[in-house]
Amino acid sequence: MQAAIDGEMRLLDPEVRACPARVLELLDPEFTEIGASGRRWDVESILTVTGGGSVSPQFPVKVSEMTGVVLAAGVVHLTYFADNQGRRAWRSSLWRLTATGWRMYFHQATSTG
Repeated sequence: MQAAIDGEMRLLDPEVRACPARVLELLDPEFTEIGASGRRWDVESILTVTGGGSVSPQFPVKVSEMTGVVLAAGVVHLTYFADNQGRRAWRSSLWRLTATGWRMYFHQATSTG
């Protein structure tokens, strides 16, 4: 479970998000996301946005209430609350263990207003 939490926190790190190669190390090739806006994302669209510096280094995402559950061997579900410069959302991620390590397979954000 700790490897999934570590991966989640790396994906929230502005320096990691600014480097497509580092983001690719953490996303499963089949990755999908449903963002807080309701938009559906895949690996290619995430790389376009994160590579453009969508997260400011001066204002890192604040994470609280991180919890995780092992759903099956090699599958972890994480949930947490994130505050990104006043944009608040509950977040949920599925991580799976692959031949190359832990990768985020699915992510969903639900805006809290």
